[in-house]
Amino acid sequence: MVAAAGPPIRIDSHAHVMRRGQKLIPGARHAPERDALLPEMLGLFDRHGITHGVLTAPSIFGTDNSLLLAALAAAPERLRGTVIVDPSFDRPALEAMNRAGVVGIRFNMLKRPDLPDLASAAWRRVIEDAGALDWHMEIYIEGPRLTKLLAPVMAIGVKVVVDHFGSPDPALGVNCGGFRALLDAVGKGRTWVKLSAPYRQGGADVRHYAQALLGAGGPQRLVWASDWPWTQNAEGLNYGKVLGWLDAWVPDAGQRAAILGQTAWDVFGFGRRPS
Repeated sequence: MVAAAGPPIRIDSHAHVMRRGQKLIPGARHAPERDALLPEMLGLFDRHGITHGVLTAPSIFGTDNSLLLAALAAAPERLRGTVIVDPSFDRPALEAMNRAGVVGIRFNMLKRPDLPDLASAAWRRVIEDAGALDWHMEIYIEGPRLTKLLAPVMAIGVKVVVDHFGSPDPALGVNCGGFRALLDAVGKGRTWVKLSAPYRQGGADVRHYAQALLGAGGPQRLVWASDWPWTQNAEGLNYGKVLGWLDAWVPDAGQRAAILGQTAWDVFGFGRRPS
């Protein structure tokens, strides 16, 4: 669906809301360094011409998506969300979140040795139910392990969005096996990649990743994200600086406009109202 006429659509495809004191999962890798709440985030959007945003559930809260859902309820026309679930979530639970503006399920498996068996009957049911709602599966994992999650989700046939350039092994860069598999998936369609969080890439020059991804699928397979509030990496960052990185990654203004606008509008379901 084409974005509505008016000011240019500019979408931040990955930001978080979090509050100190909210219960963390056992073994959480970190805790919120500060409160990062909806009014502050929307103020940043307004000052930098961001019209819409996708809230991504922080892994540290596990399947407690309450703060994210409250934010969606406060700005339903402007926000969509990606939640964390487990196989206990049935179709009515997913449908209720769909009505709230949820459009995807997040699998953040970074540094986690035990991966979910996404080909199992329990997970396949959840993923198929989500796919029937036109949701995407969001994957965040180290590039060398990416295919362990990417392959079973692609086999089910749902939309896939991969976080943070696909996180290639920085020693291998574009030659990382997982990144090569991601390029192949991008070229086949139904897989998108977030240009985001270069500070999580082990010092690699992410311009090479961006250009390889553009070559594989064009701007129709890429979205941009701030990763606000830059958990564990906030020192020296501000929203304008992070948004400005996209100019270096994607020098062509037309491609940047598509990445910020129509591509994200389509994949994250902004053209359909929660119902």
